Amino acid sequence: MSNVLNEVLIANRGYVASFDKGDLPMPPGRHFAILTCMDARLDPAKYAGLSEGDAHVIRNAGGRASDDAIRSLVISYKLLGTREWFVIHHTDCGMETFTDEIMRDLLSSSLKTASVDADGWHDCCEGPGSAEGKYIDWLTIKDQAQSVLEDVVRIKSHPLVPSDIPVYGYIYDVKSGALIEVPEATTAGK
Repeated sequence: MSNVLNEVLIANRGYVASFDKGDLPMPPGRHFAILTCMDARLDPAKYAGLSEGDAHVIRNAGGRASDDAIRSLVISYKLLGTREWFVIHHTDCGMETFTDEIMRDLLSSSLKTASVDADGWHDCCEGPGSAEGKYIDWLTIKDQAQSVLEDVVRIKSHPLVPSDIPVYGYIYDVKSGALIEVPEATTAGK
């Protein structure tokens, strides 16, 4: 058994021993959802003051409004009653460190974990790789405020999203923990 697996299972046993949340209803109690990045430095429960059952938190690389993220938001509203949504990207995001072309090149040469240094991204090993990466839009980020605005606009203009759902746009500062509003995004999200 790996150390990580063992640590997770031990932690779960401790959680189960004092678990008292089995009666929470399925719909989120505070009726909102957050779309944010999967970065391990972000803890939406802490930065948004959440407890179990309060809100839906949808996470992906960059916190981008991908088709799957929009799918989750629509389910959140249509079936579970959320009435407000947040798009929260963050500073120092890994999605700013590469382009679609870099990712496609890395994957075409090797499926092993790559490394980065002052000269950019490098594969550690030779193949096998796969050309399948060229068919994916990796939704990389050049400018955080612009990407938040783009995602809010994409969500608001989606034909499955009701016009009366406000979508707020923020950037989480990984150095201070502050949520910084992107006013243009929040305006677009009204």
